[in-house]
Amino acid sequence: MTHTTKQTVRKEQLLSAYSEQEIRGADFEASSNPLLKKARSPEKPFPRLSEVETMRHFHRLAKSNYSWDDGLYPLGSCTMKYNPLVNERLAGDARLTHAHPALPVEHTQAVLRIIFETEEMLRQLLDLPGVTLQPAAGAHGELIGVMMMRKYFHTKGEKRTKIIIPESAHGTNPASAAMAGFETIKVGARENGLTNLDELKQLLSHDVAALMITNPNTLGIFETDIVAIKKMLNEVGALLYVDGANLNALVGKISFGAMGVDLTQLNLHKTFSTPHGGGGPGQGALGCSARMLPFLPANQLRRAGDKYEFYDPEQNIGLVKAWYGQFGNILRAWTFMKSWGNAAHEIAETAILNANYIRTALKDTLTLASTEPSMHECVFSQDGLTKVGLTTANLAKALLDYGFYAPTIYFPLNVTGAIMIEPTETEPKAEMDLFIAAIKEICANAEKHKAGAQETFVTHIDETGAARNPKLSWH
Repeated sequence: MTHTTKQTVRKEQLLSAYSEQEIRGADFEASSNPLLKKARSPEKPFPRLSEVETMRHFHRLAKSNYSWDDGLYPLGSCTMKYNPLVNERLAGDARLTHAHPALPVEHTQAVLRIIFETEEMLRQLLDLPGVTLQPAAGAHGELIGVMMMRKYFHTKGEKRTKIIIPESAHGTNPASAAMAGFETIKVGARENGLTNLDELKQLLSHDVAALMITNPNTLGIFETDIVAIKKMLNEVGALLYVDGANLNALVGKISFGAMGVDLTQLNLHKTFSTPHGGGGPGQGALGCSARMLPFLPANQLRRAGDKYEFYDPEQNIGLVKAWYGQFGNILRAWTFMKSWGNAAHEIAETAILNANYIRTALKDTLTLASTEPSMHECVFSQDGLTKVGLTTANLAKALLDYGFYAPTIYFPLNVTGAIMIEPTETEPKAEMDLFIAAIKEICANAEKHKAGAQETFVTHIDETGAARNPKLSWH
């Protein structure tokens, strides 16, 4: 069976382009409802189409989109993995979807049990004493973490103003630190991509509240000096914050307690298969060490005998969310972890195996950004593409013609024309082989692909013009 991505190419236009005055659906103008009359005002007339035309228009738009269901979604750092359908079935169970968050706790014990068990499973996987599911997302977990740091030092009578962040960290880390009132200081990397310990030593002082380090970092390599880094931080009384967005490479394999981690946020969509993207509702988690437990947000959940109840930690930072978590996504993560059980370590093992399979297959076609072993993702620079006359953007656009979504490009920023590929643990070998073959074919036929995608729904987008002069209205 030949795999092909070609289909009928139709240049879809705006609905207004198909509109014909003699065709109309619901006649709002004849309605007695003033709101409906206002909706179809003479100044901004809505397009007039039959139901068939309208349905086909939106159906064609839907088919032009790329999703995980279409094939490999190799975004590095973002971890676009398969969301099992059993998650969706349980999350859609009417006995759970009808549970309102404003109900008294005595009427929501089953829901609270699921939330508590989710936190307990995360505590075990991290090997940390505290976990809260109050964060609305990963970056929100970061913000809560740095707010807890601020409160921690305030109660000690210390005013620490700086947080050190490696250049290989996730981009949200500096924003979270700044929102909590800290000054951010960048520490560089060595040639192998690991944090520069000599530079870090020079930056450390009693003004430093913490180091926010991503591990594995955005080059997809494990920070092997993490224990030595922890000792350096201890010398000045600073905290260790590990960005846990890349937990997919570590889950079930690494103890965050043994690393000396004080705080770590988790992105449940990356490791625990909750929906990713779409603007929410999202769900994050935050793990912490024993000394940070008193500073967790208000309204934490605990088990008291055979009941579940909320309580406020002694030095809490206040309430940071209206309700306790987004239950639909917590339920999906609960289902995923229950499904894996004691075999959760196989997630990390398979993700690392898949990333290194792609790394090995492409290392002679593209140029590796680091010689250090890859974890869950592999990163290449643009150098190999330059030799055949292509750019990273050329490769990304050309992959669309081969039926694949593009990998993360131009990130991390310390790699020239970075290409970051993360296959996750859910991709079969056959799919990865197709992806590898596509990249090799693109590089072997470079001249053909300099113009970008040729068979996509829209081609030759003026990306600069779109960014500087966006058209935000259909009319």
